[in-house]
Amino acid sequence: MSEDRPGTLEWYVVHTYSGYENKVKDNLEKAVENNGMQNLIQEVVVPTEEVVEIRNGKRVTTQHKTFPGYVLVRMIITNESWYVVRNTRGVTGFVGPESKPIPLTAQELDNMLNCSTGATKLNLAVGEEVRIKSGPLENFTGEIEEIDAVKQKVRVKVKMFLGREVQIERDLSEVEKLDK
Repeated sequence: MSEDRPGTLEWYVVHTYSGYENKVKDNLEKAVENNGMQNLIQEVVVPTEEVVEIRNGKRVTTQHKTFPGYVLVRMIITNESWYVVRNTRGVTGFVGPESKPIPLTAQELDNMLNCSTGATKLNLAVGEEVRIKSGPLENFTGEIEEIDAVKQKVRVKVKMFLGREVQIERDLSEVEKLDK
């Protein structure tokens, strides 16, 4: 932290209570406006990504926080700006050694803001019955044995002819949960 003299505009990571990221963003933006500090604290961002979820067999796109418990702040560090951020309700401190703010590098900032995994979240679990929606085994049913969220794959044990069971691997988008 420097004296109350102008520094450089940098991005910093602020740690918050989990679930309070948007509240911290709103509170901080109001504090900046009320204190006339727009020249010192210029931007507050809660990093999010679009996630495709499958609910009731339909794809739904939602926004999820990529770094729960963290908010990015573009600011010039002075005693006054540090105090306003640090004392915003829901903030636990800056990320850095001994809570001393350390600016993000351009690469770190890019990684944090563009960290989209494109993950698909399912309402599926191991042991549930699913139907294969496409491919040579279309309309066959089976039991989920394994879900690989990273590869977006699911391993299903399918009952074939004469009671024979076969393990197959399919994309998450190729199976749907059976309603019982």
